[in-house]
Amino acid sequence: MEKRIVIVGAGYAGILTAKKLEKRLKKSKDVSITIIDKNPFHTMLTELHEVAANRVDEDSIKISLDKVFAGRKVNVKMDTVTSIDYTKKIVTGENESYPYDILVIAAGSKPTYFGIPGAEEHTFKLWSYEDAVVLKDHIHTTFRKAALISNREERRRLLTFYVVGAGFTGVEMIGELAEYVPILCEKFGIAREDVSMVNVDGLSRPIPNLPEKLSLKVARRLEKMGVKLIMSAFVTGVGSDYIELKQGEQVTRYSVGTIIWAAGIQSNDVVQSSKDLEITRGGRIQVDEYLRSSKDKNVYVIGDNMYYVPEGEERPVPQMVENCEQSADVAAHNIISQLTGKGELEVYKPKFHGVMVCIGGRYGVCHVGLPGHFFSMPSFLAMFAKHFINIVYFIQVLGWNKIFHYVKNEFFTVRNCRSFVGGHFSNRTPSFLLVPLRVWLGAVWVFEGIMKIVEGWFTSPKLAGFFGGATAWYNSILNPSAGGSTPDAASSATTAAANGVIKVVNMVSTHATRAIQVTADAASSATVEGGEAAGEVAASVGHVLANWNILGLFKVIFVSGKELAHSAISDYAFKLDIPLMNWFVDKLILPNDGVQMFMQIFIVIAEILVGLALMGGLFTAPAAAVSLVLQFMFVCTTGLYLGTFWMIFAGIAVLIGAGRTLGLDYYAMPGLKKLWKRIPFVRKWYIYND
Repeated sequence: MEKRIVIVGAGYAGILTAKKLEKRLKKSKDVSITIIDKNPFHTMLTELHEVAANRVDEDSIKISLDKVFAGRKVNVKMDTVTSIDYTKKIVTGENESYPYDILVIAAGSKPTYFGIPGAEEHTFKLWSYEDAVVLKDHIHTTFRKAALISNREERRRLLTFYVVGAGFTGVEMIGELAEYVPILCEKFGIAREDVSMVNVDGLSRPIPNLPEKLSLKVARRLEKMGVKLIMSAFVTGVGSDYIELKQGEQVTRYSVGTIIWAAGIQSNDVVQSSKDLEITRGGRIQVDEYLRSSKDKNVYVIGDNMYYVPEGEERPVPQMVENCEQSADVAAHNIISQLTGKGELEVYKPKFHGVMVCIGGRYGVCHVGLPGHFFSMPSFLAMFAKHFINIVYFIQVLGWNKIFHYVKNEFFTVRNCRSFVGGHFSNRTPSFLLVPLRVWLGAVWVFEGIMKIVEGWFTSPKLAGFFGGATAWYNSILNPSAGGSTPDAASSATTAAANGVIKVVNMVSTHATRAIQVTADAASSATVEGGEAAGEVAASVGHVLANWNILGLFKVIFVSGKELAHSAISDYAFKLDIPLMNWFVDKLILPNDGVQMFMQIFIVIAEILVGLALMGGLFTAPAAAVSLVLQFMFVCTTGLYLGTFWMIFAGIAVLIGAGRTLGLDYYAMPGLKKLWKRIPFVRKWYIYND
């Protein structure tokens, strides 16, 4: 008989539980997994403030559930759960009912207003995708309206923003708003002093979860950004244009334009109405050490909805993302053990790694580490850690697809330089300016390939002399005494060096006149009488700038083919001497003429195809990637003159999206991406981007 697992809620905890269960149970034909959510997408609740203050696009905080579970045995149901019958084991939604054998409650939370008159009716929430979008539009509209108001007092009232709550959500919202306000003031021609921002809370300091020293840093940062902090103040009433605060015994009414409520959360209605279960503070459900309801062993409760005090702790687990992630893992393990009868149930022993808060896109604080060993990090590292943690979560949820979009929204297309790295990674250069560079890079590769055909790369082995000549040239500079101390030895070494120069010059498309010049210099040096040492001959050939052995793994070689005083940029050569690459060339390629011919033909065809692709702007990204791989191969075998290094940098410049402007990728890539996304394993492993 089929065992039915139903998960209510596709938040952080629910979505991870579903994926972990499916991964372990995908071969079990007698188990079904259903996840229910009122939205067709998963929302990044920790990023809502970024959308509300217009730092990132609103779609950046949504993750399609169909994409998350593509190719997986999970039934995604868009429905609003209205009730749960724990006796009959039925979840009832607005659209249909869902019988279950195992139920996972991960329904999330909603704001709590503490019974304060007018709070729910006259404030903006920040607890869903819709909340963030509505607030973003409201803030923008408020400034647009204020710009048209001639009465300064009314304008200043309209531009007064209160954020109630100095926890994570409240501080991050007011910090984001404070960063956004100067941009809006400039856009609408409003004086910055006409805008007031206030963060109010009954707490004595912002974010009490942080050590007091960090809380003070947060307070100073907010004040520096123009935010007024009113701590130890309680909201007693809210109206359409005012807020009442009680400090001590005194109640004061303040005129406001906008109030954003971020003062606390409670479990949503369907959880609080679960009278058959043990409901505790904030509407959370009491669970045992295995995350099962204390009243029903077939009901698992995770994330924000669970109330659990771990052994040795005094407080219940916090309602934070890390608790969602860890509880999802334990719940999935225990459900599988319960269904299969294999393995033992796992006790939930959460190990939290700290907290962090961002105040706008440029500044953050964190207190992270391992239990008993926490430390704080500077702002830059705190922001870096925040983004890194987000990426780790995205790997679990939507892999490459979401990571690409996250990095794009947070760095490559970030608005107004609102990132902890500023706007240094934001793509501001119009793509059409890369077209000449792309076409020229392609033309050079085509020329390279054609010249090799002319030189006979399709008819006879060339690589032995090609690599050998280059090696001899480098050795003549690095080891000037290796050729002996006699004139004949010096002449021999110099001739080999000159031959090497010719090979390398051909390889990197350096002008033939330079090869002739260096050869002439070498030949002239070879006429030195017997009293001249071979070292002096080699010295006239070139100069060593660097010959570094890096941990015994590879050598970095940087030389000039002439004396430094007479060297131009085309005289400097760079090489990575990698033993593994040398072994591959010496043992597998050079001893066999057939292998040499195969490699020669492969290189020539690759150069021509890469060149044509770049010139036409077709498959530009893979063509640029192959271009970089070829350049790396050349750096590791013959080395490259600095005059050719532009090809490496050009390959990097045209690597992403350069074919979409005046190129065939404009027509080809959209259709190919649609076909690629339809392949089952591609959707399952998220190896695509939208």
